[in-house]
Amino acid sequence: MDRSHDVEVGAFVQSGASPVRTRKQPALVCSEAFSAFLFKHCPVVAERFSPTPWCWGGRLQTLVCAALKSRPPVSYRNELIRTVDGGQISLDWLDNQASVTYPESSTRPTVLILPGITGNSQQSYVLHAVSQATRLSTACNSPPVSLCLLQTPVTYCAANTSDLECVVQHVKGLYPSAPVLGAGVSLGGMVLLNYLARKHTESGLVAGITISVPWDARKSSDSMEEPLNWLLFNRHITRCLHRAVTRHRKILEKVVDVDYVLKARSIREFDERYTSLMFGYSSCMDYYRDASPGKKLPNTAVPILCLNAADDPFSPQTAFPVSVVQDLPNVALVLTAHGGHIAFLQGFFPLGESYMERLFGQFVHAVFEHREEMNGRSLRSIASRSRFILL
Repeated sequence: MDRSHDVEVGAFVQSGASPVRTRKQPALVCSEAFSAFLFKHCPVVAERFSPTPWCWGGRLQTLVCAALKSRPPVSYRNELIRTVDGGQISLDWLDNQASVTYPESSTRPTVLILPGITGNSQQSYVLHAVSQATRLSTACNSPPVSLCLLQTPVTYCAANTSDLECVVQHVKGLYPSAPVLGAGVSLGGMVLLNYLARKHTESGLVAGITISVPWDARKSSDSMEEPLNWLLFNRHITRCLHRAVTRHRKILEKVVDVDYVLKARSIREFDERYTSLMFGYSSCMDYYRDASPGKKLPNTAVPILCLNAADDPFSPQTAFPVSVVQDLPNVALVLTAHGGHIAFLQGFFPLGESYMERLFGQFVHAVFEHREEMNGRSLRSIASRSRFILL
């Protein structure tokens, strides 16, 4: 663990203690070597984080961000690729063909972004992430329930990494000499971490970054079923899932009781009636255990940076894998006391870029510009402009 942050993280590394103190400086939990790299090339991790003064709590941060945050204009190139089971995956690309540093697409670095459960390439946090890293270039693939017609009865599953593996293979096939970084938000981060743990040294990625990952699916479900969280968030997400099922009813009714699924009043009920059955789990709890990425981190091989807020209603701080990360050389947790879920709003008028976009931008640049230093072995340094993929 990074001893330079003992004053910040020492209070929560003991079993049962609260993971994040209310001090403004984020806690950084990682190895000394990784922390030295981050302090040097990603200085935002050492800055004090002060949330928007009138938007202090995690619930309010989450709601305000979703309602008010601006949406910078981004034009994508769409590509549909086929999966082995005959389904489709939609990729939205921003190619950055004007790159001076990498005029050849064959060597231009790529960022693969996986949005949350109901997200797509038009989400404000995706657009700001793309805009923040203006020296890079991008592509985006949204969950099949959001952007493309389902050809097979498969939707989201945090434990299923087959679509991500298909996309990585596709991108590496197009640009075998270009490094790829994975970025996952919320459920997209769960998929990314599960993929990295499953593929280990064969992931095809040089690094990963996650934002607001629910580390333990069961604990997240419990938190989301608290009365206020159910009213503000759970009910809305469940309705979005209902709409996705209704949109693809003709395909899905072949394998599930759609009317029964549409009576689900929470994400857990939806997972019980649909997700766990679709992906072959004997129960919803079995699915949640398999989907939770926290204990799988020791199986990952590439550098990973993870940002979470202690007041995130989707991801309770009791699930943060602090004790696991302390013993890993390649994983870093950046933990703030406030920030909500995919928010981290700052300033009195928090319409533009926030802490999470700045962290994203700095880490992406650090990975591509200083890979040799980050990995501690002889690698060609890769500078500046790249392409993004949003999955």
